[in-house]
Order: sequence, then structure tokens, then C-alpha cells
Amino acid sequence: MCGKVILVGAGPGDPGLLTWKGKMALEQADVVVYDRLVSPAVLDMIPPGARRINVGKEAACHPVPQERINEILLEQARAGHRVVRLKGGDPFVFGRGGEELELLARSGVDFEEIPGVTSAIAAPAYAGIPVTHRDYASSLHIITGHARAGKDLEINFPALVQAGGTLVFLMGVGALPRITAGLMEAGMDGATPAALVENGTLPVQRRCVATLATLTQRSAEMEIRSPAVIVVGEVCTLSDAFCWVEKQPLHGRRILVTRPRDRAGALSEKLRDLGAEVWEYPCIETVPLVPCPDMEAALSNLKAYEWLVFTSPAGVEVFGNQMRTLGWDGRNLAGIRLAALGPGTARALSALGLRTDYMPAVYDAAHLGQGLPARGRVLILRAAQGSPALTETLARRTIAYDDIAVYRTVLPAGPDTVLAQALEEGAVSAVTFTSASTVRGFLRAVGTRADLSRITALCIGQQTAAEARSHGLRAEVAREATPEALAELARVCCQNI
Repeated sequence: MCGKVILVGAGPGDPGLLTWKGKMALEQADVVVYDRLVSPAVLDMIPPGARRINVGKEAACHPVPQERINEILLEQARAGHRVVRLKGGDPFVFGRGGEELELLARSGVDFEEIPGVTSAIAAPAYAGIPVTHRDYASSLHIITGHARAGKDLEINFPALVQAGGTLVFLMGVGALPRITAGLMEAGMDGATPAALVENGTLPVQRRCVATLATLTQRSAEMEIRSPAVIVVGEVCTLSDAFCWVEKQPLHGRRILVTRPRDRAGALSEKLRDLGAEVWEYPCIETVPLVPCPDMEAALSNLKAYEWLVFTSPAGVEVFGNQMRTLGWDGRNLAGIRLAALGPGTARALSALGLRTDYMPAVYDAAHLGQGLPARGRVLILRAAQGSPALTETLARRTIAYDDIAVYRTVLPAGPDTVLAQALEEGAVSAVTFTSASTVRGFLRAVGTRADLSRITALCIGQQTAAEARSHGLRAEVAREATPEALAELARVCCQNI
């Protein structure tokens, strides 16, 4: 049975600009064939079981020729796979998307195209440049600045000058001197406003605003590199007033998020909203203990307990799976009260239709044990490496408990040279930690030779901060254990880094 190819525009870089339809196609893919300019944050949306094929094209470097890419799509579809061809920007705006569909059409393979947000519009917009404006430009012309190998640029400069309006050149950084000279030779005033937008829509975006005559020199001084978009026209004068991206508090900052990937979403989203470049680098993995005879035995005698206590969403998830296995719902918990260590755990319970009866004012194990209003026996479902502060406090209060491990935390296998080098080069502004185990996982990932004194640790609580400080990290603590508070801590601290 023949599969299908879906050509998806990944947008210019900001993962929020991937269309909803493109995201759904990506999540259903068996195979994803992608280019160099697809944002890592978009690649993170690929299902874990999907095969990834990197055909990484870039200017003057085609490790996989276009003809071979076309063949890969055909081969994977004929193998019965649902194939997503993921291309930066929009596939039909100088993306050679049409060429890739030709072979599929001739071969009778089903396909569809999901447009993407083109960098021709998005990159200028993020740099404060509206490509049209009633007072400045009533037309937009998008031109490729890329010439075929061994050939000159095939641009009708006199026609562009005569047409007026805003000119946007894609893939033109290498040909910038030829483009600016060509426009001026065709009669365009050298004082015409012009701009380059590097890494448009990304947190590391830079803009170079000058005139047509000075743009080449100014971009060389700034060392502007590809990918960058060239904009020529009066609308460029609006950039300083409209460039909202550079006003974001975490613009140009890279924040490392260490929590498990399936739980990083809320924090990563908050940081991106503040303008940060988020590097999701999970330093721990939670693995359910299945089967779990101790939990099964305890739940079979649930009436023996007054409280059911959870210290993390991972524990709630394991419990929820067991409820589904048993065919339980909230009625089976009648008479049992539920405690959660913090808001994230409470939200996980709410997702199961369960209400949290107690949550401490300070979200840590010691305060949970101290404040739990228990008289009867307590059942704790948590990690195998759970903090002893909870059970020690319950023991001091002579509260009986059963502490059952329902999942374990797995740390990285060993040092990661890419991460260690990034830290050594100062490419990371700060690192977020949501538990002591994420600190330990991070330390294993960076290795023993890393200079930890340069790293700012943004910690969700005092216990996490204590673990970080014990290893020489400079730790700051969020006002409360929520993604919002941790993102706010990043905003405050990174302004001083």
C-alpha cells in the first residue's frame, strides 16, 4: 500500500509560527525529511517513533542533492509511510517545493502542501518593518538573491526600480554587493533606506538598518551572516520605532531547560514569551515501575489510608494509568483525601478529575510533611529517590505511612561534549532546575571538568537551590514553585548577567 507525502512549511524559525495544520501533520508523521533551516523547537514536535532524515541543504552546500531528496520522498511513500517533508519558511516561496512534487505527481503518489509563514514577511515584521504601509509602499516584490551554480544573478533591476514598493531579497547575503550595486546602477537613490535581518523571528535575531549605498559596508562591520533577509524601501525607516523583539526582556538570552521534555512545555513557553532562546536539554527521565506490586497491594486496601500523597506529576501519571487499568474513577477514592506537593502536581490530579485537599504554602517535601493534617495512615506514591525530608517529618509527628516507589529517575549516561562546550563558550545565559535530580543530571551531562562558577542556576525551590550550591553553582530561587515564577526569576537575573 502506497503512503502519502505532506509538504509542510515550518515557518521562519519561531516555533509559534508553525501553522496548526502543519503541527498536526508533523505529529502524525512516520517519516520526517527536513532541511537545515528548520528550527530545533519545531523538530522537537516530531513524534519519538518517527524516523528523521536530515537532508540539510544550505547555500553552496548540498550534502543531499535535490534529485536524491525527490527520490527519498518517493521511496518512503512507496514503502507505505506517511511522510512529512519539512521545509523552512514556505515551500513554494523559493523553496523548490514544486520540484519535489513533480516526481510524486508523475509516479501517482498522493501528496498535499501545507503553506508556511514566509521569512519574506515574518523576518521584516519581527524587525519592526511592515513590508507595506499606506504612506510608504503599496506593493511588495519578493526576489531570490541566489544564483544557480556558475551563473550570474538573473534579476531585472531596472524593472524593480521602476515598479517601486518594497523589495525583499531572500538568500541574498552572499550577493549583497551585487544587489545594492545593481539597484543603484538602475537608478535607485543610494539614500534609499535598506536593512538586513539576520536569523529573523529567532531570539538571536539581529538587524542592520542603513541606506542602500551603505548597507554592504555596515553589514560587514556587524558580520551579518546567512540566513538573512534583505529589505529595501522607505518602510525600513519604521524599524527603530516598531522593533518590538529587541524590547523583550530576554532577547538574545539562551536559557537551558533541564526538566523532562514532556514536562518542559509550560516553562519553555513562558521563557519564549519573554524573548529567550530556549534550549530544552532534559537532564532526567522518569521511568514508571511497571508492574508495581507494592502499589497494587496498597490500592487494593485503600480504605486503610486517610491520605494519598503525591510529590510530582510523574507519580500522578503512574497512579492515573493504574486507575484506568482497574477501571476506577473518582468514586473509588471516596473518603480518601489527596495531597499535592505543588501546583504542577495539583494540576495533574485535576486532569484526572480529582481535587487536591491539601497543598503546603511552601512547595517542598519538609513543609508537605509538616503541614499535612493527618491523623490516620498516609500512602505516598512517588519516586524511588524521593526526598527523605517528607518521611522524616511524618515520623517525627508519629504519623504512620507507606512510602511506595512508583517510578524511578534516570540520569544521563555521561558527559555531553556539545553541552560542555556551549557552557565553556558562555553560550548559555542561565540554567533552570525544577528538582534536585535535574541538578544531578545536569552535572553528569557537563562532566567534572566544567567551570560551574560561571553558571547561574535558576531554581524552583530551596531544596533544589541547596543541591545546586553544594556543587558550586550560583543559585537563585523563584518566589514560588511555578513555571511563571521561574520565568520571572529568569527575567530579573538575566538582566544582570
